[in-house]
Amino acid sequence: MLLSHYQNELLEAGCDEAGRGCLAGPVFAAAVILPAGFSHPLLNDSKQLSPADRDLLRGVIEKEALHYAVASVDHAEIDKINILKASFRAMHLALEQLSRQPEFIIVDGNRFYAYGKTPFACIVKGDGKYASIAAASILAKTYRDEYMQQLHQEYPHFGWNENKGYPTRQHREALREFGESPYHRKSFRLLPDEQLELDL
Repeated sequence: MLLSHYQNELLEAGCDEAGRGCLAGPVFAAAVILPAGFSHPLLNDSKQLSPADRDLLRGVIEKEALHYAVASVDHAEIDKINILKASFRAMHLALEQLSRQPEFIIVDGNRFYAYGKTPFACIVKGDGKYASIAAASILAKTYRDEYMQQLHQEYPHFGWNENKGYPTRQHREALREFGESPYHRKSFRLLPDEQLELDL
């Protein structure tokens, strides 16, 4: 069972992102403020859940959360400022969009850029420990997956309906055959070093 809150004195938001390791598309982030004592038997790190369970939980979170918001930073901005800064930027944008500002923030991972003067805690594997971070991971993941489904309609040969932009074999074979799309992150190594592959 995930912990409800990191601390109980201040209004707390959980933050997480989705899509940092992708070769294409934006990075999404969510911020979620849950009611005290919130729990759900299926709630967990989004990566541990089936797509059906993620979709079910998204509905629960959007109904039960006190406040939530989802934001994204596109591939062009990622190339400009780097993926780590873009991830934090997306989290800040999500926090800004909350209808009530949190008094404390918990973030999945070991790094974060301060959001104004709001105190925060970084929690490694926090999406498997705290309900609000898990909820944020689910919203970020499901919103991003929907977006990549839309991009798939434009560029079906990359298989983004299945790989969501991650560097799968199918995705990289399509890159070799068709070249990059306008949505690919040019600052990422889209294909492994061909010379190294030949030397193996």
